[in-house]
Amino acid sequence: MSLPDFELARPSSLEAAVEALVRFGPEAQLVAGGTDLFPSMKQGLFSPRVLVDLKSVPALDGLHFDLEEGLAIGALTKISHLAASRHVAESFPVLAEAARGVASPLLRNMGTVGGNLCLDTRCLYYNQSEFWRGAIGGCLKKDGDVCHVAPGGRFCWAVFSGDLAPALMVLGAQAILTGPGGTREIPVSEFYVDDGIVRLAKDRKEILTGIRVPASSAGMRGTYKKYRIRRSIDYPLAAVAAAMSVAADGSCLQARVAVTAANPAPKLVPAAEGLAGKTFSAELVEHVAHEAIRTAKPLRTSSSTPEYRRQVVRIFVRRALRELWHDTSSAGHRAGSRGR
Repeated sequence: MSLPDFELARPSSLEAAVEALVRFGPEAQLVAGGTDLFPSMKQGLFSPRVLVDLKSVPALDGLHFDLEEGLAIGALTKISHLAASRHVAESFPVLAEAARGVASPLLRNMGTVGGNLCLDTRCLYYNQSEFWRGAIGGCLKKDGDVCHVAPGGRFCWAVFSGDLAPALMVLGAQAILTGPGGTREIPVSEFYVDDGIVRLAKDRKEILTGIRVPASSAGMRGTYKKYRIRRSIDYPLAAVAAAMSVAADGSCLQARVAVTAANPAPKLVPAAEGLAGKTFSAELVEHVAHEAIRTAKPLRTSSSTPEYRRQVVRIFVRRALRELWHDTSSAGHRAGSRGR
């Protein structure tokens, strides 16, 4: 499969990039690392007339930590840079672990944080060659009018499979968007739309320029657990991110859990917030694990069965909460002693 013909625009500033999106309209598409977009273009899923290359906008790259403002992550920051950052590993372990779990070293060296957060949703019936899709008459998301996952409905169940989003959600991160009307921030948890076609809560003319992780989340214990068939390259078939702060007496000060690769959008598990002020008990952990599989509603969108993926989510949440509550590492101990 080869790439379709396209024009390449290389703006040198953020303002020029936004102007290009406005000028070319629906015929334009953003590209950064291209690790997801180019294979999709070869499959005929996208055929933009113009690709707006963001790599020539240096202001969108880099990591910076400030004690008051928190961690600033440029959208063009390489995932490998995030994974290798000692500061990220020490202060935001869930984010470092999620970054290290993305694909393979080669893809992490090419892929960007913004690209991972804006991944297209995936499905067995969608991510196929043009010939394969044509044989089944397309699908609701592309060239058809039937969702083969749920044929009786008019909703696309293609799943979001990014690794970084749930980690940023449990850290309370904000997404920074810039468009013709200026710059705005929204919680990463509100950046996604629970619809396999709509996907993102951003205007077509807006660009995700960066992420801000609040300083109050620094030092939280965290872990990311990912289920996939192969240890490298594969997207998650189910994954869980968890972050927790624990007081010196062992009680939970704050906890968040998020799931990805099970729904059209990554989702927070509301029940995890109810752990605040509680001391560890197997019953509490099991309650949150059970509520997590009520939040995650996997269907026949991947090579693994929905039933198995639900059980994976339950087990991952159970393991994550047990590990974080009983964590005795230096980072975890410091987080508890500071009361964060």
